[in-house]
Amino acid sequence: MPDGSKFFVTDSYNGTTRVYKKVVSTGIVDQRGGSEAPEAYELMQSYPNPFNPSTTIRYAVPIRSHVTLTVFNTLGQAVAGLVNGDIDAGYHEVKFNAVNLASGVYYYRLTAGDFVQTRKFSLVK
Repeated sequence: MPDGSKFFVTDSYNGTTRVYKKVVSTGIVDQRGGSEAPEAYELMQSYPNPFNPSTTIRYAVPIRSHVTLTVFNTLGQAVAGLVNGDIDAGYHEVKFNAVNLASGVYYYRLTAGDFVQTRKFSLVK
């Protein structure tokens, strides 16, 4: 691929398709837009969902931030801490293995700066 070429990538989460455009100079471009920082915080839906026993959670951080990503049961009790620290800007993913948890609905919450978002996922054994 020559320098200055435009490269388009699409991905899909729960029926929403996103298109990313990247002008490539050289090297490999990842599917989330290379080294470009996202414009906003975002917590994506985990995949697969429902899952057994593991799932992947993706999130976006536009600037270096202190990030926590925690999994809760339906009673609001924290059952797993996946991320707790300063994270560089970019797109990130965490694999969650729930082999020791019972089947059911769980929630995962991302907190970074003033941003807080919670999503739901289901463990089916």
